[in-house]
Amino acid sequence: MSLFKARDWWSASLGEGEEFDQGCLCVGNVDNSGNGHDKVVVGSYMGMLRIFAPQASKSGEGGVTDTQLLEVQLQNAIIQVEVGKFVSCSDLLHLAVLHPRKLSVYSVSGTAGNVEHGDQYQLKLVYEHNLKRTACSMTYGTFGGVTGHHSVCIQSMDGMLMFFEQDSYSFGRFLPGFLLPGPLVYNTRTDSFLTVSSARQLESYKYETLAVATEAESRQDPDLPPKTGGKKLTPDWTFILGEQALDLSVPSFSHSSASIFILGERNLYCLRDNGQIRFMKKLEYNPSCFLPYASVMDGTTNLLLGNHTNMLLVYQDVTLKWAAQLAFVPVAVRVANFPELKGVVVSLSSDGHLLCSYMGTDPSFFSTPKVDAREADYEQVDAEMKKLQKFIREATRTQDILPKSDAETDLTVKAAVSSSMDTPSQAVIPDTDGLSVPSVTVQVKIKASCVLQASKLMVSVQAPLAVTKDQFVLESMGVGSSTVVSFSVFLNGRYPPADLSGDITVSYSSPTGVPRVLQSKFSLPLLLVCTPSPPAKTSKFKISVDTNQPPVNLNTIFPEFLVKSEDKDGNAVAFQFLSGASVTVVASKTSQRYRVQSDSFEDMWLVVKELLHRFDQHFSKLGVKDFRKSFSGPVPLQDYFLSVDNHFQLRLTAQQYQDLLSERAVQFRAIQRRLLTRFKDKTPAPLQNLDTLLDATYSQVITLAEAAEENHTLLEEAFVRLRSATHLLVLLLSLWQNLTPDQSSILEAALLPLLQDTPQLGWEESCDAAVTHLLRTCLSRSPKDQAASLAQIGSPLLGLPRDTTRLKKHITLLCERISKGGQLTLASETNVQVPAHIQNLAAPGGVEPIAEGAGEGEELELPQDATKFLKKKQPSKKVKKVKEKEKREVSREQPEETRGAEEPVKEARREKKESRSKEEPKKESKKESSSSKEKKESSKEKKDKDREGKETSKEAVEKKASRKSSVKVKEMKNEPHAEDG
Repeated sequence: MSLFKARDWWSASLGEGEEFDQGCLCVGNVDNSGNGHDKVVVGSYMGMLRIFAPQASKSGEGGVTDTQLLEVQLQNAIIQVEVGKFVSCSDLLHLAVLHPRKLSVYSVSGTAGNVEHGDQYQLKLVYEHNLKRTACSMTYGTFGGVTGHHSVCIQSMDGMLMFFEQDSYSFGRFLPGFLLPGPLVYNTRTDSFLTVSSARQLESYKYETLAVATEAESRQDPDLPPKTGGKKLTPDWTFILGEQALDLSVPSFSHSSASIFILGERNLYCLRDNGQIRFMKKLEYNPSCFLPYASVMDGTTNLLLGNHTNMLLVYQDVTLKWAAQLAFVPVAVRVANFPELKGVVVSLSSDGHLLCSYMGTDPSFFSTPKVDAREADYEQVDAEMKKLQKFIREATRTQDILPKSDAETDLTVKAAVSSSMDTPSQAVIPDTDGLSVPSVTVQVKIKASCVLQASKLMVSVQAPLAVTKDQFVLESMGVGSSTVVSFSVFLNGRYPPADLSGDITVSYSSPTGVPRVLQSKFSLPLLLVCTPSPPAKTSKFKISVDTNQPPVNLNTIFPEFLVKSEDKDGNAVAFQFLSGASVTVVASKTSQRYRVQSDSFEDMWLVVKELLHRFDQHFSKLGVKDFRKSFSGPVPLQDYFLSVDNHFQLRLTAQQYQDLLSERAVQFRAIQRRLLTRFKDKTPAPLQNLDTLLDATYSQVITLAEAAEENHTLLEEAFVRLRSATHLLVLLLSLWQNLTPDQSSILEAALLPLLQDTPQLGWEESCDAAVTHLLRTCLSRSPKDQAASLAQIGSPLLGLPRDTTRLKKHITLLCERISKGGQLTLASETNVQVPAHIQNLAAPGGVEPIAEGAGEGEELELPQDATKFLKKKQPSKKVKKVKEKEKREVSREQPEETRGAEEPVKEARREKKESRSKEEPKKESKKESSSSKEKKESSKEKKDKDREGKETSKEAVEKKASRKSSVKVKEMKNEPHAEDG
């Protein structure tokens, strides 16, 4: 990209933390040297004035300090710098510096040095003007046609133009209709001033008009007559831009191309001196600055234009001639002549990056080095090939979607949970069933290893847990700085959560501007959701966990729950949840078994998880390495299915409420339309109790909405309890079959595919699809079944099922397959080899979706094309009888109308099959004659059946139409009575 990149000739970084803008850069022979070469003058908002004489940087010699002529710290901020003839009786150039409340004119002089330090430059104040109003910008020129020296016009923030002729103040005028200051420029050719007002139009004021206008001592109401003599100030001409202007420029290098250039936010305008438009160009980017610099052809103007995409564009009128890439967004651009190079582009950024560059290319002297011709070491190449193949295999096996970054993090987040509960508690609900609701404080420490700005921290916990504050806006952080954020977590519901962990997410931008997100987890104590209680002797649900170590005193495992325990031996500990359920843990005195019992199956999950976690910590402290946990079974599927049915029933109820609400809403709108028609009627008519019906419908809508809202709350609670029960089921299956952590995560992802229910997608259908996928892939009976399932294209849409029978059968089948040695792995899906004929069937239209068997006795149904290659076991006679009975029952349940409508379809399919058989070649003439007779007879029978089917379908349609027409007739009959009554 060297062809379209600005070539760096000289550059400098001006200070740290300083700000620069459009008027902070100018070029000119400010020291009045004899060679007439330009110098670069830069002023900053921090009051720092610098003057440079750039020269080409050579390796091994001085840097920026050799080219810097002067650096002076002024007392006030520098708004604008200009070089011109600002001193009377002198043809030398001087430097005008505009401050917010002062205009200073300086002379820059250099003294030749006799030592190696070089020349010395001094800045002397010639005169200054103290301003009564805050300045915004200034322009200079030969106002009134006076030659030999320059006058200065300063625009204030409140719209006053102040004119200065060298060291004396001339007059001041207020611009009419002023609101905000805009760019200001002087046109020497017409002796007028150009500015863009708040009305987004370009206005031109002649100097003569400004001089004879009303004197501006203070701003006056434009509607009132002037206090003193003079004319009312009005512009000579205006041009509506329709947008705010960023900059104005009136180039004076050629009279043949006399133009006025306006840089807008989205357009570039070029006008003549009388306000007529020459051309306009719509810009496809956000411009930042521009400069007309030359006229190569008569009637045309070349200009430089910088934008916010770090590009410097060269236009000849509206034609783009060159584009160069910069390293920053320029806010000011100038063209200067230096001793070694003419026409250098000087650009300045808002943060002080000063660059002198040129456009073009440098020749490339790179030549491709010769490669040594040597024989290849085949053993080394073979070893490298095997190593690369190993990397490729490992990369294809991993299931990670996001790449792992090896770079050090810019931020470290550590969360510390307090060991004691808060006093007083920060909970919104003070007590639940007579038990006080506690809260615990979590402190998060964030430490930065680089400069970070605009960081945000978000906290999320599982429902019904809540936090006092979930979002924090962090202040700017330096290298090595740290900050601490604290919040409290408490229970905000009548049921325990499914997980006692929380997530902390910190979003920030790296020093290079790349957005990043850092996540961290923290675990909450069990004491947050339950309290100690006496052990219960009898319970409805029981789970036993075995270990290979001697029994442990439970009081040492749960020391914080020792308050109300009456068991001195430590064989039993009870947990009373704030929602009302109690869970008891009993340790056997003779065996290595622990029993967890409760009247709520879902509430045992948190206790069992905490129990196993503390066992691991306890035996790891003792140095036991072969500690194992197990579950002897059976898996409590029936207890788990109670939670499934409860959740599914609430979903059905929610759907029913939704349907009823939509019906009542339609009825409510219909009644409203009837009432509106009655009210608009000129002749008043009785309402016929429509108002009573409207009130009753409204009350029904409100009642249904409240019931739906209450059902939604119960559904959220049921889903949290279902998640707890599912977590417990996954844990028991893992202990039962000694599953690895990866297998347990696959099983948990299949049984818990959603973190929350939605009306469009619920847990039942998602779980059923995930479990069915496992049964068809890694838990399939044979590799052939797995290959056929991989060749399957498409899947049915997920929706609310009619019941949970299919889901229960699939979960039961999943547990049976796992108990028989099935391996839960995702690698089998990629490693299995699909036969070639199955791959051919995977083309569009090759294979239909495969129906999954409900139990062990059923087989997967494959298409006819697939049965040629896959051998399928024939079902037993019992299975056939059962299928025939089911078909008979289904056929009996179907109404006669639908059966009559389905018969023509079946007959049409038979005719298609027979037409295909007709096209096949016949080898024997006897068979042909016999088959033709049979076909004729069968065709007659089929025609008769078709006629019967059509007649039945017509009768069915006529019945439906008669019913609809009867309903319409009734409605038509009722409406006249209603209107008459």
